[in-house]
Amino acid sequence: MLPVLLKNPVSRLSFAFFGTALARELAQQSMCADLLVGNNVLAHVPDLNDFVAGLKIALKRGGIITMEFPHLARLIAECQFDTIYHEHFSYFSFATVNKIFQYHGLQLFDVEELPTHGGSLRIFAQHSEEPPRAVSTRVDALLERERAEGLHDLSTYVRFGEAIREVKRALLDFLIRAKRENKRICGYGAPAKGNTLLNYCGVRGDFLDFTVDRSPHKQGLFLPGTHIPISSPERIQTEKPDYVLILPWNLRGEIMEQLVFIREWGGRFVVPIPRLELVA
Repeated sequence: MLPVLLKNPVSRLSFAFFGTALARELAQQSMCADLLVGNNVLAHVPDLNDFVAGLKIALKRGGIITMEFPHLARLIAECQFDTIYHEHFSYFSFATVNKIFQYHGLQLFDVEELPTHGGSLRIFAQHSEEPPRAVSTRVDALLERERAEGLHDLSTYVRFGEAIREVKRALLDFLIRAKRENKRICGYGAPAKGNTLLNYCGVRGDFLDFTVDRSPHKQGLFLPGTHIPISSPERIQTEKPDYVLILPWNLRGEIMEQLVFIREWGGRFVVPIPRLELVA
């Protein structure tokens, strides 16, 4: 929600959340910006219209706004339902963001597609009433592609719901089969997306013996809801599990490289999303 550090008239620092009220205060203090940047902020905003209207007020004439957020098209196409969790209020298509910004007098003139968080967009906007910058061909191309991919159709979201249920079935089928074969399974990571996945699928300590995380602030604690213990990564080397379930699947390459040693005892990686995959 973009906390902003302010200096009040008596020169003390304070924090406030961004919206039209704060934007007007900044404008009155001649603190409008040539560039407004918000990476992974837009999805966290509870009052979207107030936030975007505030961007309009806080942007100088001739200025640029750039925002980065996860792309709804990638979330659906790759069944990334585990990125749906409490701190996100919205999940955006490019068409939706374009309409919101237009409504508040801001024109999107360019967009970039990024690999971060499973697939994100970075948009660029300016004041609509100012001489327009050249609009990139990527704007119309992405709007058309979203339409072709069915993001305007309810049936797309119905199919997405069924795809989510199939991910759950596949993961539970694997875990049940592995446990019946007396295999040891641990998790890697304690991310928010992992908690969404495990709680939705009903995975508890009867399936995952433990998970590990490199953050010392998480070690010694438990995953919320599932109560699976969190240990340091060294525990994998000590206990030699048969399978390691990668919860932050967007970092699978990095994690597999860190844990390449599990192959010494025949250990395998499990990647649950977008579809269950076992990697030797």
